[in-house]
Amino acid sequence: MEKNLIVLCILIAASFVYLKLAKKFNIVDKPNERSSHTKVTIRGGGIIFPIAILLFFFMNDFQYPFFVLGLFLISFVSFLDDIYTLSSKVRFPFQIIAIFLILYQAAFPVFPLYYSIFCLVFGVAVINMFNFMDGINGITGIYSLVVLSGMYFINLNETIVHTDLIVYSGLSLIVFGFYNFRKKALFFAGDIGSIAIGMLLFFIGFLFVIKLNSIIFLLLILVYGADTALTMLYRLIYTKESVLDPHRHHMYQKLVDVSKISHLKVSLGYGVLQLVVNFIILKSYKLEMSIQLIVFFGMIVLFIILYVYLFRVLAKKAKMSNA
Repeated sequence: MEKNLIVLCILIAASFVYLKLAKKFNIVDKPNERSSHTKVTIRGGGIIFPIAILLFFFMNDFQYPFFVLGLFLISFVSFLDDIYTLSSKVRFPFQIIAIFLILYQAAFPVFPLYYSIFCLVFGVAVINMFNFMDGINGITGIYSLVVLSGMYFINLNETIVHTDLIVYSGLSLIVFGFYNFRKKALFFAGDIGSIAIGMLLFFIGFLFVIKLNSIIFLLLILVYGADTALTMLYRLIYTKESVLDPHRHHMYQKLVDVSKISHLKVSLGYGVLQLVVNFIILKSYKLEMSIQLIVFFGMIVLFIILYVYLFRVLAKKAKMSNA
């Protein structure tokens, strides 16, 4: 408990110092036609996420060095992106290296080459998914905290990772929430925050999958995954847009723009949905594999149906508003 309080105090101090420095050096996010916010806001506040992981590293005998190296590398590049807006051609190679270091830390040389390549691609997709979904106040903090809580309770039973890694990261999300979970956020996570938390959750989730030999733990990011994947399909099939271009087609964006639901209510809704999924995972991950597979694919189908239903309702509402 004493260590947790020390970490919490350091993170509070770091967030306060960063806010002052970001104001001084004008590290800000300016609203545009793709934004969900309307005023200039400090970006990069998610820098406290990698700080929390570095604190874990130094306070717990330098555990998971390759994971921490990968996270530090991609956090550095992502922070530069927050300041200067780097090309995807610059960011992408570093993302591959960072995910490779996670796989090396977690599984090398357990898997054959083809499986490792699949995991590499999937890992890059996950961290970019968290970056894409970081678009409204509160969503990154609430959703990531809910995912971490599910991982925490599973880890209590299974001890797959060091508990402090989850706890310190959770503390950083709580501190971040103080600044971000507001009607008018004081700062945004930025690429450094969303990419770093995406890497953390991929690392822990990947360990759960391989150590407990079950894909059901992929459902720990089901709500984000469903929104991201189905939005991407919509853009590829209907809008013919590049999936790399900024847009406002995500379900959370439509709920804000069309239904005029507040950022915080939408963020809470995503968190509550994932909390329900977490409960189902906790109750089913020890069942026979055949039942786990039924739960896994059943949940995916259920969320596809929910997404399509909401999409049609919102499309109809938008059409009526424009009539």
